[in-house]
Amino acid sequence: MVKCDICGLKEAVVYQRHTGRRLCKECFFKDVLERVLNEVKRYEMFKDNDKIMLAVSGGKDSYVLMNIMTQIHDPSKLGAVTIVEGIKGYNRVEDLDQLRAYAKDHGIDIVVVSVKDLSGYTVDEMVENSIRKGLKISPCTFCGIYRRRGINLVARSLGYNKVATAHNLDDEVQTLVINMLRGDEARLIMLHPKRRRFSELFVPKIKPLRKIYEYETARYAYLKGYKPQIYECPYLNMMPSLRSKIRDILYRLEEERPGSLLKLLEEYDKLFEKEVEKREIKLNTCIICGEPTSPGRRVCKACELLIKTGLLRYEEKIL
Repeated sequence: MVKCDICGLKEAVVYQRHTGRRLCKECFFKDVLERVLNEVKRYEMFKDNDKIMLAVSGGKDSYVLMNIMTQIHDPSKLGAVTIVEGIKGYNRVEDLDQLRAYAKDHGIDIVVVSVKDLSGYTVDEMVENSIRKGLKISPCTFCGIYRRRGINLVARSLGYNKVATAHNLDDEVQTLVINMLRGDEARLIMLHPKRRRFSELFVPKIKPLRKIYEYETARYAYLKGYKPQIYECPYLNMMPSLRSKIRDILYRLEEERPGSLLKLLEEYDKLFEKEVEKREIKLNTCIICGEPTSPGRRVCKACELLIKTGLLRYEEKIL
């Protein structure tokens, strides 16, 4: 039996590739919690009296986020929101019921909103119309845009002053590399945890798990006995997004050089910290829906997608 490298007493059940340590269950949980707390304190992500809306999907990261946040913040000041995409065979009633039950057991009120509530259409209907028109739009684009919009709208309408997402280290580095490849300076600034609030319509986001590897959240969820949603989205391999291609490259890099993703994100944090403090980005509001949109845009991406797929008609030529 291999003993834990920290306590030296219990059986090791986790091999932490980026440190080379073998940890027992209790020391692993403690290590993850301490690293999350360090990140929260380093960037002053929230204060004791903040009302925080947890954005949860039912996946492993969502359960880990809820577990950790109830340990480091007053559960009475936590809420949760989940967005039902409207994807046949993927959105399952039993997964949603289980998520509701877990939240209730931990004293967290949960709000369920669908993409159809937000736009009038399901993701399936958006994808169907996109294919019919011969558009090369990844289904992930529809899903991501409306998930982010729904989370912000619910948090804003219910008076929460922070939104906590369950993005892990792998997610964060993928986004970083994508924005670097696109040369998108504005989004590189907006990714940093010390970014300013660029619109009063946006509830500030925090990412407590941003320095925790995905394999660690997976192991954490397994050792806690959670039963997260395991069904993959049927659109996963349809018109692979840039993110999926970047993910595969980063996985190979991490396998060859463990710790690479963590080092990359930490260097980005240091390099951009001063830049973030002095940069101010002004977001426009969409002329159709009134929600925030990127600098230089008159129409937000959500409305643009509906117009392109023919699901939203707008008389003025705006695209």
